[in-house]
Amino acid sequence: MAIIIDETTNVLVQGISGKQGLFHTKQMLSYGSKVIAGTSPGKGGTTIEGIPVYDSVRAVIEKHRIDASVVFVPASMAKDAALEALEAGVKVVVIVTEHIPVHDEMAIVAYAKRVNSIVIGPNTFGIVSSGKCKIGIPPNQFFIPGPVGVVARSGTLTYEIVGNLTAQNIGQSTVVGMGGDRVVGLTFVDVLKKFEQDMETKVVVLIGEIGGFAEEEASQYIKEMTKPVVAYIAGKSAPQGKQMGHAGAIIERGKGTYEGKVKALTEAGVKIVELPFEVPRIIKELLLKL
Repeated sequence: MAIIIDETTNVLVQGISGKQGLFHTKQMLSYGSKVIAGTSPGKGGTTIEGIPVYDSVRAVIEKHRIDASVVFVPASMAKDAALEALEAGVKVVVIVTEHIPVHDEMAIVAYAKRVNSIVIGPNTFGIVSSGKCKIGIPPNQFFIPGPVGVVARSGTLTYEIVGNLTAQNIGQSTVVGMGGDRVVGLTFVDVLKKFEQDMETKVVVLIGEIGGFAEEEASQYIKEMTKPVVAYIAGKSAPQGKQMGHAGAIIERGKGTYEGKVKALTEAGVKIVELPFEVPRIIKELLLKL
């Protein structure tokens, strides 16, 4: 089993002819993802890496079954690209693009909910079903199949922690990047619910950061979970009121602090680690108890 995507997922790349789209299409193909088609307005009828290119998502849908799309287009056009995919019936839309205006993000997420589709991101590294399918930008070499589910707000921290797990021969079931913006599609709770139901996932790693209330909301659901959760929260030393990295990583009016998140998660029974390299040791201990 896997959550959201697996080896049967047919992937569409929106913006396949751009520098980022082309590079990561090659990487996704190398990982084994089934990239079926791409879109690039004005370049319909051509091929890239043997993949047919179309002018619109609707034209793709007429010829191919598409289960998920990934958006590699500039921020000014990302809303149109995401809505185009959702309106065409694509059920999973992964938005890698950064710097999308907040009101555009709100429109995308609201529409996805109306049509019962999943949006991952914006400003996400994507999603990996280890050994089966990768959609997005994570480095291929870090992801091997195993029992650990990972959900995160940060890409680079995910690569570090998953890389540490893989170095200890601890594989991952699915790794999900929520995205670092103020408005995102999938939340921690959404993903945790899927991990709780997934037979392949035995332990969950939650990678959070200061700002917002996502981790506090997650702590309430974690109290109901049967599977152990390990968490790393970034931003312990960040000065209050100053944005550090992601648009969503800002403490406002005393809320969204490192201390508040750690307190809420600890009370929910989560094992908090202070340094990323501690995660494999804790995971090993938990797996031995299962």
